[in-house]
Order: sequence, then C-alpha cells, then structure tokens
Amino acid sequence: MLIRKPVATVFEAFIDPAITTQFWFTDSTGKLEKNKSVTWTWSMYNHTELVEVKDIVANKKIEITWGAKDGGTTRVEWLFEPFTTDTTFVHIVCDGFQGTDEAILEQVTDTTGGFCWVLAGLKAWLEFDIRLNLVADRFPKKKE
Repeated sequence: MLIRKPVATVFEAFIDPAITTQFWFTDSTGKLEKNKSVTWTWSMYNHTELVEVKDIVANKKIEITWGAKDGGTTRVEWLFEPFTTDTTFVHIVCDGFQGTDEAILEQVTDTTGGFCWVLAGLKAWLEFDIRLNLVADRFPKKKE
C-alpha cells in the first residue's frame, strides 16, 4: 500500500501505540523495541495478543511473532520502502502458518484481509487525519 507520507512518519505509526491505536488495536503495553515483548488489545473483541519483537531496523523493517496462545506463532514483517521523498510503500509479509491445508488457507485469508483493513485505516489516518474505525467495525456486536 502506498502511503503519502515520508517513511519515518509511516514507520513510527507502527512503532508508537499512540498512533497505532488510531487505526488498529485499542491498547498496547508499550512501544515496539527490538527483543522486547508487548501486549496488544482489541477491547471491542475482548482479544489480546502477546507480540515478541524480533527485529527493528529504523525506517526500514519491523519483524514480530505473535499468536503463541493459539497453538503456534506466525511471523509478521513490515517493510518500508521510500517511494519518493514524501511517499512510502508498505509491504507486509506474514508466514509460519500451521495446521491442515484448509486451516492454513483460512489463516492466510483472514490475515490478508485483516492487514488490508489495517493499511486502509493507516492511509486514512496519516493522509487525511480520518479515523475510519475499520478494524473495530469489521465485526460489530449487535446491541440487544
């Protein structure tokens, strides 16, 4: 996804939970730092994830693992490519899925769709200062 902001701005949006909570999760126990762990929370879904930060290269790469409580970890890597001086292309790679072929296909589909929502929310927030609530509104709970 092309984001019309400099690479440092886009990179920081994933490192700093004060920014990330505007388009993805609702809470975090801290900023991403290499070899540290944080917990991300999606309060609307009563869901938390332990995130292990494996590598960070400033303005270039973030690599984490998560999902251990679900029976196996997956790796997520964000790559930040300066497209021009004022635009950044964000690549997301996710791998390490486990299970049957059907289970892996479901995980890949869910992950691909989820990261599309995240990147669209990021784009709206950084480029237009609009909080779309895409992740929160993806699976709304019906009021009784």
